[in-house]
Amino acid sequence: MGFDVSEIRKAFPIFNRSVHGKRLVFLDSAASAQKPQVVIDAMTGIYTHSYANVHRGIYALAEEATEAYESTRHKVAKFINAPEPETVINVRNATEGINLVAYAWGNQNIGIGDRIIITEMEHHSNLVPWQQLAQRRGAELVYLPVTAGGELDLSVLPSLLAGGKTKLVACSLMSNVLGTVPPVKELVAAAHKAGALVLLDGAQAVPHIPVDVQDLGCDFLVFSGHKLGAPGVGILWARRELLEAMPPFLYGGDMILSVDKYASTWNDLPYKFEAGTPAIAEVVGLGAAIDFLSDLGMTAIHHHEQALVRYAFEHLSGIPGLQIYGPPPGPNRGGAVSFTLQDIHPHDIASILDEEGICVRAGLHCAEPLHTRFGLHATARASFYIYNDAADVDSLVEGLRKVVMILGRK
Repeated sequence: MGFDVSEIRKAFPIFNRSVHGKRLVFLDSAASAQKPQVVIDAMTGIYTHSYANVHRGIYALAEEATEAYESTRHKVAKFINAPEPETVINVRNATEGINLVAYAWGNQNIGIGDRIIITEMEHHSNLVPWQQLAQRRGAELVYLPVTAGGELDLSVLPSLLAGGKTKLVACSLMSNVLGTVPPVKELVAAAHKAGALVLLDGAQAVPHIPVDVQDLGCDFLVFSGHKLGAPGVGILWARRELLEAMPPFLYGGDMILSVDKYASTWNDLPYKFEAGTPAIAEVVGLGAAIDFLSDLGMTAIHHHEQALVRYAFEHLSGIPGLQIYGPPPGPNRGGAVSFTLQDIHPHDIASILDEEGICVRAGLHCAEPLHTRFGLHATARASFYIYNDAADVDSLVEGLRKVVMILGRK
């Protein structure tokens, strides 16, 4: 497949271990990806050589820590083609980034009778904050439906946008259940024509495909570092004029310009939204992960995963009673493959696969309304990344055949 997975795996120390005496086959990167040694080293380096609080000290350690911390902001801006690093906000995770927008932008701009559009395929993190905002502000929350084939039904979008009531459209750049990559540029264009802003949840997409915020035309983008090989840290990007108009989400140290007994003024971007001591080592780790992925090339990563999904579809289809959800392999599909197997509960599937050293997810994947739309109580999910290859798919197929042998219909 033109991608040297054997060399890539050597960069991840976790693959030196076994599970239940078997080779580790990690197929749960949609939940959280494994960490390459360069990320671990970057974090260790800060803690052992250059740790100090950032932005506050004029001594060598503080200056070194600040430089390492701020360099990641520039790397992120380049990685997503943000026009300026000051519009890159460090948060704990994508969930916090969405909540920041829901409070700081939403409370100011959403009112009684306004409409928020989200899709049926959203992760709870891109659903519950808007649900709560609508309840707080007396707004209407409506859903863009998903077709039986796992695609967004954009034919419904004009009617949802009609009337000028819509203030925000929130959509995933890639479904964590279906693997669907929606036509977001078309969605963004329609939303903007109707006077609405667009927030894109890039948690599943940014680690796997090239993402360019200027090309997409979105107003907000969030993603999580832990899904691209970094530790637990997240990013919110937004257009400067939006960030400047939004009040802070958290208050305290570093986000202030001046404070007296009864009033305060706020710091410039991006620091207005980064209250308190940040996750310094984690942000440095994110920078190292971005360097690692950039060296591999996001286009090459995307092509590798597309080839792997095609291989998985071809070989999983030979298992009797196995049904995959979402669109077929192609440019509008990512590497998350959710499935059911006969009437065997996904938890039992995952448990038996674990005995074979194979890690898959089982459950609702924080997307309960999407499962309800397909009449499902749960699915099993295998998700692929840069350290997976055809041998991992073969192990999965062999493991699932064992599941059928143990628990399947005679």
